[in-house]
Amino acid sequence: MGSHRRGGPLPVTGPAPTPVATSPGTPPAAEPGVLSDTARLPRVEPGPGLRHEPGPVGATDAAPQARRAGGRDRYFDTLRTVALVRVVTYHTFGWAWAGMVLPSMGIMFALAGTLMAKSLERPALTVIRSRIRRLLPPFWFWGFFVVVAMLIHGWMPDWRIVYWIVPLGDPPGNAWGEQAWEILWYLRTYLWFVLLSPLLLRVFRLAPVAVLVLSLAPIVVFQFFWQPPDDRFGVGLLDLATYLFCWILGFAHRDGVLQRLKPFAVVVLSLAAIGYGGWYAFTHQAESGSYDLDDIPYAQAFWSAGFVTLLMYAKARFGIDFAWLARFRRLDRIVRIFNARAVTIYLWHELALILAIPLIDQFWNVPAFETYLPLESQWFMFGVGWILIGVFILLCGWVEDVAAKAKPRLLP
Repeated sequence: MGSHRRGGPLPVTGPAPTPVATSPGTPPAAEPGVLSDTARLPRVEPGPGLRHEPGPVGATDAAPQARRAGGRDRYFDTLRTVALVRVVTYHTFGWAWAGMVLPSMGIMFALAGTLMAKSLERPALTVIRSRIRRLLPPFWFWGFFVVVAMLIHGWMPDWRIVYWIVPLGDPPGNAWGEQAWEILWYLRTYLWFVLLSPLLLRVFRLAPVAVLVLSLAPIVVFQFFWQPPDDRFGVGLLDLATYLFCWILGFAHRDGVLQRLKPFAVVVLSLAAIGYGGWYAFTHQAESGSYDLDDIPYAQAFWSAGFVTLLMYAKARFGIDFAWLARFRRLDRIVRIFNARAVTIYLWHELALILAIPLIDQFWNVPAFETYLPLESQWFMFGVGWILIGVFILLCGWVEDVAAKAKPRLLP
């Protein structure tokens, strides 16, 4: 459960020969540019009474004018975009404090929970089948290149290669491709949450507030009473426990539970959770080697719970809609692309950062580049990495359209 596993830093500082690689779908045909319901950073659609496509839907309390005809929620779209940028930044610089500034994975799971709660207004089997369909093709396409590269570099697969078909467990690989397959914990955790959501949602609706609070109980049990085994099963349980609160928080937002809570209680308890998570992280550095939340699941769970609750409660209570974003067409377009190509960005961003190294190495052979470009700067590598991410979006993003049964497009 190290930093790599939760989108933790894999600073790209070594030479290109090291690992390959990189805490999700696309729009229905009628909704260009909207993030679809994949194992990724989900999207939100209009609530009851507003027109929407039969796909993923989100919060009921968002102002209609904040959405386009396709049902986009610019507040959630912006959160998802910033979360993705934070993930790429973290993997470039490895800043331990980045997760405290913005717990990206907690945000992703909360938005996914909101989307799932709305989607389950349709038959559960239909929803689950749709999510799996939209997840697997982008995963297979990306995985083909990673698996072939690892085979070329001496990897000998065994029966666990089935996890490269359906990632119910962490797909195996060799050390050469570690940076690639370790980011797949997010897809695996998302997939399990999708499968469990019909049951979780039913239990949640029996006693919403109690279930939301008690969703932190599993991580407490794992921390102090029973430690899961150090294998695929145990790691999967720990990830589910770490982000269970955030997922169910999405249910609470969709069902209007958050909107009914008292502001004082929400703010006090959220700040208490943030404070406790931060205190635990800083006082247990000796065990993890850092205060990085990605290395301390227990602290991550509480910090994310408090932080994301404030973000979701602000949306529910005050109807924040970010309608102003529509006035900045280029910025709105960027947010739209990020949401429509979230799976592509997540899967390919590490590979882009890795490939930036040999590319920059070639710049040293050009005297003008050596003189005028900051080739040794990580910020320069960060910029080159984003250029390569853009290339991957153009080359590989169409797979998300195919997975959504939409017409393939270069850009949404």
